[in-house]
Amino acid sequence: MTEAYIYDALRTPRGKGRKDGSLHELTSLRLSALTLNAVKERNNLEGHAVEDVIWGNVTQVMEQGGCLARSAVLASDLDERIPGLAINRFCASGMEAVNLAANQVRGGAGMAYIAGGVEMMGRVAMGSDGAAIAADPSIAMDQYFVPQGISADIIATEYGFTRDEADQLAIASQQRAKKAWDEGRFDKSVITIRDQNGLEILSHDEYMRPQTDMQSLGSLNPAFEQMGKTMPGFDNVALLKYPHLEKIEHIHHAGNSSGIVDGAAAVLIGNKEFGEKYGLKPRARIRATAKIGTDPTIMLTGPVPVTEKILADNGMDIKDIDLFEVNEAFASVVMRFMQAFDVDHDKVNVNGGSIAMGHPLGATGAMIIGTLLDELERADKEVGLATLCIASGMGAATIIERV
Repeated sequence: MTEAYIYDALRTPRGKGRKDGSLHELTSLRLSALTLNAVKERNNLEGHAVEDVIWGNVTQVMEQGGCLARSAVLASDLDERIPGLAINRFCASGMEAVNLAANQVRGGAGMAYIAGGVEMMGRVAMGSDGAAIAADPSIAMDQYFVPQGISADIIATEYGFTRDEADQLAIASQQRAKKAWDEGRFDKSVITIRDQNGLEILSHDEYMRPQTDMQSLGSLNPAFEQMGKTMPGFDNVALLKYPHLEKIEHIHHAGNSSGIVDGAAAVLIGNKEFGEKYGLKPRARIRATAKIGTDPTIMLTGPVPVTEKILADNGMDIKDIDLFEVNEAFASVVMRFMQAFDVDHDKVNVNGGSIAMGHPLGATGAMIIGTLLDELERADKEVGLATLCIASGMGAATIIERV
């Protein structure tokens, strides 16, 4: 089988996902096109250089509707002969784009792809697509649907995580992200977003709150307690599914959950011949990919079984992995991963995560692959695993190995 290599990985800064966020003036199309242009320029790509652009975005309505990937190609400086594929695997859309591209290269369906994703959460509201799993009683009731925040609290209740533990992880995320920015650990990957006149719009992740401490987090009310206990009473729905819990402990709030932000990311993936043609040096090979379905009510436990699957399928052990990126959708997701595999926090999200920097849904999966690659190079490590939990009960993972 042909090897699939990562030749480049880049991302935009994450802007606050609201009207006063720095990226708010840009459409999803514009931010995607700027990201694709950066890949083209950094790697001197010409003509029909890649087989396809595979682009993840979750809320596929309004400006993110249609085939945003194709629109982004046409709005960019890429050759119009390059098509585009828009995909949605919820929070893992950007990762699934990368994995799909890698497996296309491995199978001989083209020399190279650009894969990644975008989400302008301040412009296209999460949930505005009216997903059936939440809105259609014929499936929502049968599957004991609850919102993701309730699912995160179910994990905390089931596995015994306290609010203090969740808050401590959140503070670590903030401190690590600040240190990473202060030391220039993201310099290789983060592109500066400029307007049409070349003036800087944003060059850093603006959601971060490095002053966060236990006292400030302690003043926040649990974000999902009210929806759990009042109509329609999602706690009761959860307890119908998990009667052994007796009560849902609500430990999550805005400070230990992922932030709503805008952003985009892209990864350039190709075979050996592609690199030789364009004079590019591979940075890593994509060693393995995996996805799995899980319990749709607790929903966010996917990183554990998908990691078990990807390791077993490839004859590997958790000790073969040097570094981990586990998306910080909620604190309990990361804590459950570390608990399940007895992995030290020193190996997980060492440069912070979505609690500190935000989670632009369709882009995050590609972002954490790039962050993982950068850190493997900086720390002189060899093998890394990135994984995300996914809405409605799924998990996705990617293992990369430095070349």
